[in-house]
Amino acid sequence: MSSITSERFVSMVAKSNLIDENTQERFLKKVYDKCGGKLPSNPRKLATAFKRAGLLTEWHIEKIFAGKYRGFFLGKYKLLGHIGTGGMSSVYLAEHVGLHDKRAIKVLPKKRVHDASYLARFKLEAQAIASLNHPNIVLAHDIDNEGDTHFIVMEYVDGIDLQMLVRRDGPLDFSNSADLIAQAARGLEHAHQRGVIHRDVKPANLLIDQDGRVRLLDMGLALMASEEEHSLTVANNENVLGTADYLAPEQALNSHQVDHRVDIYGLGCTLYYLLTGRPPFSDGTLAQRIIKHQNEMPRSIRELRPDCPGELEGMCVKMLQKDPAYRYQSAREVAEVFEKFAARVPKGQPVRIGLGDAPDEVAPLSSLSFNDSSSGGISRDNVQHDTVTGKNDETLASSRSKLIREQDQLASSSGRLVKVQSMGIPSDSSTGSLLDLEVESGFRDPSLRKRRDNHPIIDSDTQLRRPSQNQRAPMDPLLMGTIISALFVAALVLGYFIARVTS
Repeated sequence: MSSITSERFVSMVAKSNLIDENTQERFLKKVYDKCGGKLPSNPRKLATAFKRAGLLTEWHIEKIFAGKYRGFFLGKYKLLGHIGTGGMSSVYLAEHVGLHDKRAIKVLPKKRVHDASYLARFKLEAQAIASLNHPNIVLAHDIDNEGDTHFIVMEYVDGIDLQMLVRRDGPLDFSNSADLIAQAARGLEHAHQRGVIHRDVKPANLLIDQDGRVRLLDMGLALMASEEEHSLTVANNENVLGTADYLAPEQALNSHQVDHRVDIYGLGCTLYYLLTGRPPFSDGTLAQRIIKHQNEMPRSIRELRPDCPGELEGMCVKMLQKDPAYRYQSAREVAEVFEKFAARVPKGQPVRIGLGDAPDEVAPLSSLSFNDSSSGGISRDNVQHDTVTGKNDETLASSRSKLIREQDQLASSSGRLVKVQSMGIPSDSSTGSLLDLEVESGFRDPSLRKRRDNHPIIDSDTQLRRPSQNQRAPMDPLLMGTIISALFVAALVLGYFIARVTS
């Protein structure tokens, strides 16, 4: 849209309802007093003053300057920023409008909730996950919907996941590694006792909070998460579920007939990553890596790290056994073994949770400043698309995104890297002022909205995608992924039986 004035910016903020009327009036009175009875001529500096007063986040400002001033609320929650997008959900930082506590909200794409069976299954499993209450699990507080927008309200945790920690600091010391695995095992023990299997245990799904406590992410949502690229989940009737680098051998053959010991295998792969900085099988295609998990043991940890205690390597090897019967038989057993090891081994450097420079303190209304080091627009460096981490509104400028920005990739809600394309700046029209969470999350191309606006008689995405009589519709990528996964699993099973017959 065309550049806006300070007056226009104030008007859009008022229409957004992000700030209550009395608070905005008090703030603007101080602005007028400081600026000689008028608004500053530069709307960017005015926006910075709103931010420093703690009234708007960087994300709010970016969207308002793009003409989006409606749609910042979801139920009783005010959205503060877009944290990241995964294959089955998009995560937003939010604040309860009454209690003012922070929450992470997972929003499901509308294309999924229109499937009645998927939605019913989602609700049933979300209720089961809500029953989990353990200090080593990120909790789910609520499941709700506003119209056809369905979402889960999650605990908001300040920390860093193990994948990003190792990328930042390199392999961890032996005592810390053992302690982290023991804590994760305690969380899994609690879930397993209640019949919940994670099935996607990996470094990106293990978060360390500010107290050094491990928290399991996506607990239970991984049971149905349809992820992209390196994940093998396929919609409702998934044949294979998990992430290739951490996938138990039996899980590749039948994700639905596995037991809790697949989580022990995933935790063993995670330990291997913590100690070496790489997953057990890091080379080859997705199919080749899965086959290696079926038939090979990874390279010895002590070859990659000669100072690793033999006892610790042996514990990892036991967790990575192909036959579940030869692994540790419970998460509790894993926790006890690693707790004893961690107690005997000298402590290394404590894990540093800080993600970068401390954010600016929120300035009180009495200390307004219009000095802005950035005179040109709002830097995209200040917008975080990340996992569920951060300290407050200002942590949307987390340096975690800087770790991977050079690769033009962002971290999804589960820690997986996904490509994110800039959506551009829409026009400032009556319909364009509404924040579209489907477009914001990357679940729908914004060009579809433009075509719909140009042809108002068309009122559904389904109609927009309908091919003409003479035009052949492209194959659904989800269907293609399902077919490929099914064929691959069938080939694995056939090869297994042929090997048994010929041996």
